[in-house]
Amino acid sequence: MTNTPPPAEELRLIDAELWQLDARRSQLLTRRAWLVAALQQLQTPQARPSLQPQWQAPRPPGSTPASAPRPDASAPSVQNVLLILGGTLLTVAAMVFTLVSWGHLGITGRALVLGAVTVAALGSPLLLLKRGLRSTAESVAGLGLALTVLDAVALHGAVFPETAGAPYTAVASALLAGLWTAYGFLPGADTLRLPRPAAVVAAQLPLFFWAIAADADSYGLTAALLVTAASDTVLALRVTRRSVRVIATIGAYGVGAAGTLAAGWLTWAASGPSAAARAAALLLLASATALGAAWQGSRTPTRAPGAEHSLALALTAGLLTVAALGGVARSVLPEVWTVPVHLVLGIALLAALRADRLPETVRRGLLWASGAVQALSLLWTLPVVGVVVLGPLSWASQAWTGTPPDARAAVTVNLTWPPYAGTVPLVLAALAGVLFLAVRDTTWRPRALTAAPILVWAALLTVPAVLELPYTAGLLIQGATTAGALAVAVWRSRTVELVPALVASASLALLSLATQSATLVTLGALVVLFAAASWRAAAVTAPTALGYAVALACATGAAVDWSAPHTALLVLTVPAAAALLAWRLGDSPATVAIELTGAATALVAIGMAVTDLPILALVLALCAVISAGTAIREDRRPLGYAAAALFLLATWVRLAAWEVGTPEAYTLPVTIPALFVGHLRRRRVPETSSWTAYGPGLAATLLPSLVTAWGDPDWTRPLLLGLAALSLTLMGGGYSLQAPLVLGGSVLTLDALHELAPYIVQVADALPRWVPPALAGLLLLALGATYERRIRDVRRMRDILGRMS
Repeated sequence: MTNTPPPAEELRLIDAELWQLDARRSQLLTRRAWLVAALQQLQTPQARPSLQPQWQAPRPPGSTPASAPRPDASAPSVQNVLLILGGTLLTVAAMVFTLVSWGHLGITGRALVLGAVTVAALGSPLLLLKRGLRSTAESVAGLGLALTVLDAVALHGAVFPETAGAPYTAVASALLAGLWTAYGFLPGADTLRLPRPAAVVAAQLPLFFWAIAADADSYGLTAALLVTAASDTVLALRVTRRSVRVIATIGAYGVGAAGTLAAGWLTWAASGPSAAARAAALLLLASATALGAAWQGSRTPTRAPGAEHSLALALTAGLLTVAALGGVARSVLPEVWTVPVHLVLGIALLAALRADRLPETVRRGLLWASGAVQALSLLWTLPVVGVVVLGPLSWASQAWTGTPPDARAAVTVNLTWPPYAGTVPLVLAALAGVLFLAVRDTTWRPRALTAAPILVWAALLTVPAVLELPYTAGLLIQGATTAGALAVAVWRSRTVELVPALVASASLALLSLATQSATLVTLGALVVLFAAASWRAAAVTAPTALGYAVALACATGAAVDWSAPHTALLVLTVPAAAALLAWRLGDSPATVAIELTGAATALVAIGMAVTDLPILALVLALCAVISAGTAIREDRRPLGYAAAALFLLATWVRLAAWEVGTPEAYTLPVTIPALFVGHLRRRRVPETSSWTAYGPGLAATLLPSLVTAWGDPDWTRPLLLGLAALSLTLMGGGYSLQAPLVLGGSVLTLDALHELAPYIVQVADALPRWVPPALAGLLLLALGATYERRIRDVRRMRDILGRMS
């Protein structure tokens, strides 16, 4: 008979059994995954995991096992660190043994130890490579290479102690380079990465130390460096292994740079043609090496070291060639021809433009080298051009002191003439010719045609000072140069080309200050010249002509011994001419520039006349007339306000000159026109407020008069002011005008208080001290008692004023 448990109990038993089955299944799946991972890692030599089972406690359904922590370093990196440390420690141990323990062994023992350790260190990598231990083999090979160096050091100390260091180093480094190269080509060691690059490093030493051993001079040592660099360049261009190519390229750049700098110094310090020729030969060797590398890099960019630097290498080759040949020429010719010779050599590099057989990169590099030489030549000329252009500034503080001896003395009053400047005009002319003849590219051609005239202008400008021509000849040449530059700029309609003409004209004007006649003639010629050029470039030349006209007016006034205020009247002819010219041009782009120049000139005239009040009043009045005439134009109507202001200022200045102290004399000329203008505006625009129409005019007289009346002890001004204020108040009330009513009433009240003030003071002094507070209290009580009625009266008054205009 079977006892069936209750349904609830049976359900509990079934759930427990299923949970145990799930837990067992989870354990078995975890074990299976671990075994699969262990079998996969056993196939990698670097990984040997432990085969101990990793049981995990069963988890209820739905839970996930925790992930194992990730390692901080990968197995290969740990391996490399260990190998490098091991090789380093073995190398240090070998050095200690060689330097410390070497003396305790005999010759036989030393030979056996050296031979055994070195052979073992060099032979072990072959066996390790057969077993697939490449990294370990590289470390041991590095130890072996280091041991060969220690062997060479030990042999020098024990076997060849009498041999000098330089020849032994040369021979030892050559033998080591050959040994390491041969070791790198052995059948089993050709895959090692260290031996052949190490051989390239050792090959940098033999030639240099052999030159030292042979007691070579600076030329021999430099030649050794350059030949080594050339060998490195050939090696870098020929080998296919990347590690060797990189080391050879580094050697070519490093050793080549050192040799090139040494050759450049020898060229600079050469004391004669023979020394310069030997130094030039060294520089040409460096140039040929760089050019060959650039050529090969352009043809086979994938194998050439620094193929992306072919342009820079070609540029360097061109500069070295110029420096080499120029150094030879400098040793033969006078120093004044140094820069021109280098410039000619740099221009000769432009022959690369026609050398179709040259790679494009090489040609561009040579062209850049030519441009660099020309740019340096241009920089050399700038001090001379700067002295010629800026030197005449000194005449501004010593005008009309006398004719200088020659053109050079005229520009070097407070400056020093640069040395070897005799060929500056030739250099500038040559640069201009190159720009004009050689630049044919459609992009650069317009820029070259713009720069070439500027260089010609600079060349002509420096000729008088360079040749020390007479002062008058210098003025004529500089004037012709200015006219030519201005003509070219106007003819080509290029604003940028006007800059040389403006600079030359300013320098010419300053240079002419040496004598009175030269100043007047030169300034007059400049006015005519720029005025004539204004038919095409008026926006620049017309204001310039007006500026020189101002200078001419000032010079004329000084020539006839006029004072500055009287000269200001002559200066005012320029603003008048500017106003007429602007009216004639109309909407031309030059109109605004001309008007601004005229305004600036008017300010100059006012500043000149400020010390003489009568003449200042006249100058202000004339400026007002010019402004009023300009305001006739429809688009310049706002200048009418400026004219009115100038007329007013002229009136005030005239009154001040007459020593008039009455303020109404100054304010009434403002009030009357202002009221008239306000009345006209009210007639045209009836809705205009009385404050806008009459407020400014009335305030201009009433307020200053009121201030003056309060300090006036007489009774005349307060009486007249009170009558005027009463009239304005009555008129404002009669015509319902708010501004006259308020201003007149306020001034009338204050004027009356001023008149009653003495009596109020007397009454206040006669009353007891308690009376004023009592009166104030009674006033406050009265105001409080009738507050609502007063508020109603105030509102009624406000409404009445609001209905007024």
